[in-house]
Amino acid sequence: MSSAVIADPDTYVTGVPYDLLARLRRETPVTRIDDFWAVLRHADVRHVLRTPAVFSSQSGGTQIRDPATAEDLRYVRRMMLNMDPPEHGRLRGLLTKAFTPRAVGRITERIEGWARDLVAAVADRGECDFAKDIAADLPLLTLAEVFGVPEQDRRLMFDWSNRVIGFQDAEYAVSATVNTDDVTDLARAALAVRPEPGPDGQMPDPRSRAGMPDLYAYAHALGEHKREHPGDDVMSNLMHYVDDDGGRVSIEEFENLFWLFSVAGNETLRNGLPGGMAALLAHPEQYRKLLDDRSLLPGAVEEMLRWHTPVMHFRRTATEDTRLSDVDIKAGDKVVVWFSSANRDETVFPDPDVFDVTRAPSEHLTFGHGPHFCLGSHLARMQMRALFAAVFDQLGEVRLAGEPRRLRSNFQNGIKSLPIRWD
Repeated sequence: MSSAVIADPDTYVTGVPYDLLARLRRETPVTRIDDFWAVLRHADVRHVLRTPAVFSSQSGGTQIRDPATAEDLRYVRRMMLNMDPPEHGRLRGLLTKAFTPRAVGRITERIEGWARDLVAAVADRGECDFAKDIAADLPLLTLAEVFGVPEQDRRLMFDWSNRVIGFQDAEYAVSATVNTDDVTDLARAALAVRPEPGPDGQMPDPRSRAGMPDLYAYAHALGEHKREHPGDDVMSNLMHYVDDDGGRVSIEEFENLFWLFSVAGNETLRNGLPGGMAALLAHPEQYRKLLDDRSLLPGAVEEMLRWHTPVMHFRRTATEDTRLSDVDIKAGDKVVVWFSSANRDETVFPDPDVFDVTRAPSEHLTFGHGPHFCLGSHLARMQMRALFAAVFDQLGEVRLAGEPRRLRSNFQNGIKSLPIRWD
C-alpha cells in the first residue's frame, strides 16, 4: 500500500490505516508524502510540538493545504491556533483567566445534568443513533454555556463545524439544519448572510473569512453584546478582563476565538464520544468491566482518546534547516505531526492496538503537547465521563444495531452515524 493513501480523505471512509502507519513508523518515521513530511513517532511529534521556534504554527497555518491567497493566510494567522509565541501566550493567558473557578463549577454541574437528560430522552426507545441523538448535543450545550449563547442557537455551531471540518465530505460541506423560526433575532441576522452552494454545487472555502460570513456576523454581534451586557459565562469574563498592561481582547480576537471554540471545540468531542462508544462496542468485555467498576471510567476515557484519536494531524512549517530522525528538513518545508500514529507507538504504549480500559495512565497526544496543548481538554474529559456514566446508569450494556458511517476526512477521525440498541 502506497504511503500516499494517508493523505487521501477517501481512505478514512473505511477507517484509519493503522497497519500502514505502523510500518512507516518503524521503517521511515519521518516520511515524505505529497508536499509534506509526515512525522509518525511519539517522541518526534512531541519534539515538533514543543519547539515552535523551529516548527512554526504561524508561518503557513496548521492545515496541510496552504491558504489560497495571501489575505487568507493573514486571516488564519489571527487565530490562536495559528499563532507562535509571544502573541499566542498573550491571548491564551487572557483566555485562561476567564475560566474562573465559579464559571467552571457551574459548567461541571450542568454537563452532568445535560448528559443524564440526553440519555433519558432516548432510554425508552430501545435504540438510537448514538452519534446523532446523544453525542452531538452535549458539546453544543457546553459551548453555548461557555459563550453565553442562547440554547436555541446552539445548532448554529453544529452546522458551522460541519462545514469547516467536513469540507471534504459532500454531506457535511453544505450542512444547514437550523430553522430560522427556532432561533433568536441574533441568529436570524447571521443566517441571512449564510452562503449558498455555487453553480458547481460547491460551498465557498470555509477556511477563509469570506467562506463563513454567518459565523462572523453572529460572533461580532455576540462579542459586542458581551462587552455591553456581561453575564456569568466565560466569554463575558474574557471580554471584561484587562491585564496588567491594560490589554484586553478585541472584538476581532473574540470573533476568532468563537470560530476556534465553535468548530474545533465542538467537532473534536463530537467525534471523540462516538469513537469511545465504537471502541467499547468492539470490545464488549471492556464495556462490562466499566459496568462493574465505575472507578475505571476516568482511565477508560484516556484510553478512548488514545485508541480513537479524533484529530489525526496538525501541520507546522520549518523556520530553518533542521534534522528529525536522521531526515534533513529544509526551511519552509511542511511538517505534519500524525497523532493517529503517535498514539499507537509501540515504544510508548505496550500492545498499542489493544483497547484496554485498565491501561496505566499514558502520555497520549490527543490534546497536543507544548504551548498549544488544548485549552478545552478538561471540559472534554468531563463531558466524556459524564455521558458514559449516564449511558451505563440508564441503558446498561448497549450493542451495535447497524453499520456505522464515517466522515470523509483525512483530518477528523469522524463517525457520522453509530446505531445502537439495548434491552
